[in-house]
Amino acid sequence: MTIELGLMLAGMLMIGFLSQWLAWRVKLPAILFLLLAGILLGPVGGVLDPDKLLGSLLFPIVSLAVALILFEGSLTLRFHELPGIGHVVRGLVSYGAVTALLLLALAAHLVAGLSWSIALLFGALACVTGPTVIAPMLRTLRPNARIANTLRWEGIVIDPLGALFAVLIFEAIVSRQEGHTIGIFVATIGCGAVTGALSAWLTGFLLRRQLIPEYLQNYAVLAAVLLAFSVSNVITHESGLLAVTIMGIALGNMRGVHIDDILDFKESLTTVLVSVLFILLAARLHWPLPDGMLGAGIALFAIAQLVVRPLTVLLSSLGSALSWRERALIGWVAPRGIVAASVSALFALRLNALGVAGAGALVPLVFILIIGTVVLQSATARPLAKWLKVAEPEPRGLLIFGSDEVARAIGKALDEAGFRVMLADDDWDGIRQARMDGLPTFFGNPASPHAERHLDLTGIGRLLAVSTHRERNSLACVHYRQEFGRDKIYRLRNLTPQENTDRAALSGSLLAPALFDEEMTHGRFAEMLGQGWRIKSTRLSSTFDWPHFIEQYGSNAVLMFGVEEKGALRVASTKRELEPKPGWTVIALVPENRSEK
Repeated sequence: MTIELGLMLAGMLMIGFLSQWLAWRVKLPAILFLLLAGILLGPVGGVLDPDKLLGSLLFPIVSLAVALILFEGSLTLRFHELPGIGHVVRGLVSYGAVTALLLLALAAHLVAGLSWSIALLFGALACVTGPTVIAPMLRTLRPNARIANTLRWEGIVIDPLGALFAVLIFEAIVSRQEGHTIGIFVATIGCGAVTGALSAWLTGFLLRRQLIPEYLQNYAVLAAVLLAFSVSNVITHESGLLAVTIMGIALGNMRGVHIDDILDFKESLTTVLVSVLFILLAARLHWPLPDGMLGAGIALFAIAQLVVRPLTVLLSSLGSALSWRERALIGWVAPRGIVAASVSALFALRLNALGVAGAGALVPLVFILIIGTVVLQSATARPLAKWLKVAEPEPRGLLIFGSDEVARAIGKALDEAGFRVMLADDDWDGIRQARMDGLPTFFGNPASPHAERHLDLTGIGRLLAVSTHRERNSLACVHYRQEFGRDKIYRLRNLTPQENTDRAALSGSLLAPALFDEEMTHGRFAEMLGQGWRIKSTRLSSTFDWPHFIEQYGSNAVLMFGVEEKGALRVASTKRELEPKPGWTVIALVPENRSEK
């Protein structure tokens, strides 16, 4: 049995990895492939039986995994960002979410015959989207900035709020089922809230005072979350999920506590947990589904897609500046994800144990909704965006990794030429100076999981890796090669060809074409700027062509970019030498002391 258990767990890890990798390759939400893998292994193939494999450990494992998933999602909610997310998003995550919850509950009660309590729980789970499903969809959808920002912020904010809705309804069902009074229900809520808040305060105090060494901080937070969950459950039954949700929200909004590394760790851990958890949960589904369940699930999916979502978007966007075309696309895109799948399975396990009627229908109905929304919207959202004329054209913007004087000079020149630029770096001083220069910025490593959730790549289709960190430039190039394409990735050398010996050279698979010319390095570019060289933009004509430009500014002028007459950007690199033509606008680094013509 030990060998079988170890082999099955290792196999699920590998299948989970392959599902995540496939999702990355085809730019679809990973949850789709994880659920399909679990269904194939479980009810279809009969290879995996989670109840037999894990026995009494199944519920504790699922409980602890869901607790960590809820904590990680709650950690991303920032109260100070709520006023700036716009009227539509505030509506979608407040009265819009409540409206969706009630409409979905009504549909589940009438169509699937669920009791009102289970129907309300289904509504709370089914009204939640999330960044893990929205982000991959936006990459292929490529809508305009207003649509992308609305969908992205809705997913980020509603993830923890929806979890909180679902936990509160679940607590009410359990209290009623066990014959608890309203006082005990309030005590359960109070215990979860107080335990979560105290755990967040104590963890934040230890982190803020640097009483935990940096290499142990991730370990400490992991232990604190699981301990808060378990202690709260011991004090008041079923209050642990609320405790970790409150703990995540409180810790994420605590001043003076730096949680970026903790968030990165939790995101990586959540990826592993989600991969294994969804395979386990999907393998527990019974196939074929009970009579009428498949039809009810498809009907609920159709109602959610065609009725509930458009109505809530219409209600939430009243009085906004969104056009009807933008509202139509937002009303079509609402894939369900991690919170709905993981929490529904945990609640179903617990409610089945309590003998709550209809609890067994919760998981298949939620999973049908998840698969339906992800498949349909992934296949149709991009054509619909094009038909509605709200899709971005071929992305012309540039992501610039770096924020020192070189990166800022390049970014400013491209910005003035009419291209969207985004400077991304985890050097706060450089980012602050870039913001003072009026350049759009992202504070953080652009190749981090945090960037996948928060970095807005709308309209951006190229990467210029120009930071002072050679290895991190290469990693950024590898990371964005699949995102933008191999021919849209460039780097600025940090070593000259003479310095780049066999001992210092990086593998060819980590490299991208070098910017500008064979001799240009980051250090040389910075030195030239310090000597008074400047980046000049000039439109060529038949009377002042490229040879005339060289004659005026010298043969040592460095051609950086060319903008064609129709606005297409050409990047000078060691892979492609540019030949500027009349009508182009050239962007070049020229000596300051050359006289103007």
